[in-house]
Amino acid sequence: MTTELARRAAELDDADPLGAFRGRFEPAPGVVAYLDGNSLGRPLAVTAERMAAFVREQWGGRLIRGWDESWMAEPQRIGDEIGRIALGAAPGQTLVGDSTTVLLYKAARAALAARPERREIVLDSANFPTDRYLLAGIAEEQGHRLVVLDPPDDGGVTPEMVARAAGPDTALVLLSHVAFRSAYVAEAAAITRIAHDAGALVLWDLSHSTGAVPVDLDGWDADLAAGCSYKYLNGGPGAPAFVYVARRLQGELRQPIQGWLGAADPFLMGERYEPTEGIRRFTSGTPPVLGMLPIADMLALLDEAGMPAVRAKSAALTAFAVEVADALLAPLGVRLDSPRDPERRGSHLMLGHPRFGHLVERLWSRGVIPDFRPPDGLRVGLSPLSTSFAEVHAGLSVVGEELATG
Repeated sequence: MTTELARRAAELDDADPLGAFRGRFEPAPGVVAYLDGNSLGRPLAVTAERMAAFVREQWGGRLIRGWDESWMAEPQRIGDEIGRIALGAAPGQTLVGDSTTVLLYKAARAALAARPERREIVLDSANFPTDRYLLAGIAEEQGHRLVVLDPPDDGGVTPEMVARAAGPDTALVLLSHVAFRSAYVAEAAAITRIAHDAGALVLWDLSHSTGAVPVDLDGWDADLAAGCSYKYLNGGPGAPAFVYVARRLQGELRQPIQGWLGAADPFLMGERYEPTEGIRRFTSGTPPVLGMLPIADMLALLDEAGMPAVRAKSAALTAFAVEVADALLAPLGVRLDSPRDPERRGSHLMLGHPRFGHLVERLWSRGVIPDFRPPDGLRVGLSPLSTSFAEVHAGLSVVGEELATG
């Protein structure tokens, strides 16, 4: 069976229209299979030279003049590119800056302030800890009530669950488009419509979608969204996040972290804060210019490949991973904790086994790098432009060997 799967992986790689893109990434010596691209994407080879050139020519050559010449506009320029290429968002609605946590906080607080008569927040128990923690803190601080949905381990939040939970006291619904554990892809347009019918605003966490799964924020009639850039946008460790605010809400919402750069005239250094117009009112502090350079490189690559082709490769990779897991791992007691329907599955899989927590160090020593999520989940993240089918087979084969040998 292993030989047959290896042959099939080779055939899939030979037929892969995006196969040549793997050569654009920095090599990783000693790594047999990198299966954690949904936690930290690999760097592009062009990025190292681009950053070095920026230090020499822009930072070193232009010094403080760089702010007036181009740097100050980068958060909105890169934001518009993320919107155009990956989010289905028209210009003027997406901004880069801060961490995902900070931007989720800004968006959530702004949304709640816009619905002051409503006291409920809908979220789910399976969402990423940051989302749950910050909403718990806001609810405690502001006197809101949390309505917590409880999706199945291998699924996610459905429109029916939101319809039962959202009501006349719901101010905000915060959910992930792709669930960080199960990879379940939520029916975002339907959920947004249900929340709107109840009079609530919706905040989407796009961290496990952006760059791998197509998003259509304008088409969903979305209100707010935020997401990180170090997964499928390959921005590097701690790269700045992005926030989306629908144009129709920008004049209404007032974000809570009032920094100098979100003011109407930042260089006036005025006595009191007056927010600027447009998406820049969600800015707080000085833009992370260096941190945006790798994002720009990956956006260019995604634009070249095209998101439909990227999604097709993502679905093919995860389908092959399920095939390998069924053949090699299921007989060893491994379960699939992700949807089997590729339409409902993002670009990663969650595999479950009681011994996975003890295997990670061994897997790393053999050059196989997945991601462990307690209590017993091995998350297999497959970044479409940098991952081969042979890599999937090789990595999961090693997982099977380690389970079989104990």
